[in-house]
Amino acid sequence: MERLNYKEIVQKILENHVKNSSHSQTEVKLIFDTERDRYQVLNLGWQDLTRIFGCIIYIEVKDGKIWIERDGTEIGIANELVEAGVPKQDIVLAFKAPYKRKFTEFAAI
Repeated sequence: MERLNYKEIVQKILENHVKNSSHSQTEVKLIFDTERDRYQVLNLGWQDLTRIFGCIIYIEVKDGKIWIERDGTEIGIANELVEAGVPKQDIVLAFKAPYKRKFTEFAAI
């Protein structure tokens, strides 16, 4: 069985998030560092007099696993990855403390 291309799956999911983002005063930006396997979605702009700059999603592909460092979505990036065919043992919820990861359905490291 051929291994899934995690880079392509992550990129496609993040691109869909940007396409489906609500149209507001701020912009949703994609940042892909394909050389280092780092992928990010940012919220950027102004709401009235308040500067908005925040990371919505940050993912790294390393050691054959997908490390979700930040997930500011309602549906959950991990759920979308599983739906795309990624095995749960290849997804690390890195935003959870290492000692808590063993209590999730996903990889501890």
